[in-house]
Amino acid sequence: MRATDALRKVCIVGGGTAGWIAAAVMAEHFKGKLFEIELIESDDIGTIGVGESTIPPFMELIAKLGINEQEFVRATQASFKLGIEFEDWHKKGESYFHPFGSIGQPVELSEFYQCWLKAKRSGQPFGLMDFAPAAAMAKDGRFMLPFKAQKTPVGGAAYALHVDAKRVAQFLRGHAEARGVKRTEGIVSDVRLDDRGFVDTLVLKDGREVTADFFIDCSGFRAVLIEKAFGVGYEDWSEWLFCDRAIAAQTQNVGPPRPYTLAQAQDYGWRWRIPLQHRTGNGHVFCSEFLSDDEATRTLLDQVEGDVVAGPIVVPFKTGVRDKIWHKNVLSLGLASGFIEPLESTAIHLVYRGMDFFFRYLPDRHCNPRLADEYNRRMTADYTEIRDFIVLHYCATQRDDTPFWRKCRDMTLPDSLQARIELFRVNGVLREGMDELFRAVSWHSVLEGMGIHPATYHPLVDRIDEAWLFEGMSQVRAQLAQVVGTLPTHQEFIDAHCRADAVDLGKPAR
Repeated sequence: MRATDALRKVCIVGGGTAGWIAAAVMAEHFKGKLFEIELIESDDIGTIGVGESTIPPFMELIAKLGINEQEFVRATQASFKLGIEFEDWHKKGESYFHPFGSIGQPVELSEFYQCWLKAKRSGQPFGLMDFAPAAAMAKDGRFMLPFKAQKTPVGGAAYALHVDAKRVAQFLRGHAEARGVKRTEGIVSDVRLDDRGFVDTLVLKDGREVTADFFIDCSGFRAVLIEKAFGVGYEDWSEWLFCDRAIAAQTQNVGPPRPYTLAQAQDYGWRWRIPLQHRTGNGHVFCSEFLSDDEATRTLLDQVEGDVVAGPIVVPFKTGVRDKIWHKNVLSLGLASGFIEPLESTAIHLVYRGMDFFFRYLPDRHCNPRLADEYNRRMTADYTEIRDFIVLHYCATQRDDTPFWRKCRDMTLPDSLQARIELFRVNGVLREGMDELFRAVSWHSVLEGMGIHPATYHPLVDRIDEAWLFEGMSQVRAQLAQVVGTLPTHQEFIDAHCRADAVDLGKPAR
């Protein structure tokens, strides 16, 4: 017997990746037993479709949805991603890598990073990435599923995907509809509230009306429910993240896809390169204070490899987060809830994370505000953590060749990030929370890559015999390099296991 006040129907406004992830996750989680799910979208309203790079938790989402990974890779023209290569961020001509998975293994209960710090301080010729299996594979253009190599040095790697965002939405739509989600073609033209101030009815452009107990706003930057209907405000983070526009274009591949994303700093922002099986996604994120759309477009098109087959398009954005991501009987997801530039590929993760917390605090039709308050606290903490991690890529730069980079270098940091950096500078200790997305490997990679180093290492490392430690590290480095050299190339792995059908991209756009 169900509770009389239980939700009977949830309505999602907007499709795209965010809307169909929400629909698919609810359909899988509740299996049609708790409430009806309806999604309203219109083919006349395009989706942004820019975010095409994911992080390892995305693979957990695919598994939880019961989706065959190989089938998904083929359907979305995906390639594999082992991390992100950052070029020219700390200084021009320098690069560093943010790998997925582990870097080394603990030694006698001491964190490997601390052991590496001691080795570095002692003059040993070890680079931190020498012990990161994902970085080693990426550097050599090779790939293997880590769980199929658990007893080898590459077993500690993790991976994600580069995907075609529109194909992801199409795939998840089919998955969700097959599990009972109802899709309604339409555009919301009016929103009616009840006497409590809750959303009661959506009026579509053609006059049809849709009612539900709870609504999820996936309408992108338009935010038709959370902002237009409720007037929920937005916390602007542009005082720390100065970029506010992006140019996106798709190009033909000129070679095998690389198993990593490129993020290359530019004079007034940065550009991305995301390789798929059938094409490459490119973009230029920039600050309009210093650069016009035309100048940013020329900068991007002068650097892309291959002929342009789609775009360029301009995407204006405001970095920040909603004052309340969940308000009354409306939950906002995706661009409707907030936006952080895609430097660390977190957009899709925040959608799934938002649904995960929604299940934890699932309301009835009364939507007790205490549930929403706790949800908002947790999700805002996630956004804040990601914001700080992105700011770290900018604030520690040594570049002074443009006003943009000087502004980044001279900014006043958020207190939360300042405290993290100051603690790390002591002896490499990190402030970590159990629910945080970015773990020690991520912070170590970017802090070291951006030239922020601890004064010393943790004193407990001195318990370990120094000669034995350094010899062991030398052997591990050699073993990793040897094993990586025997693996298939990224393209060979795709060809053998998950090659997608060829796609006619049409005539080049230029």
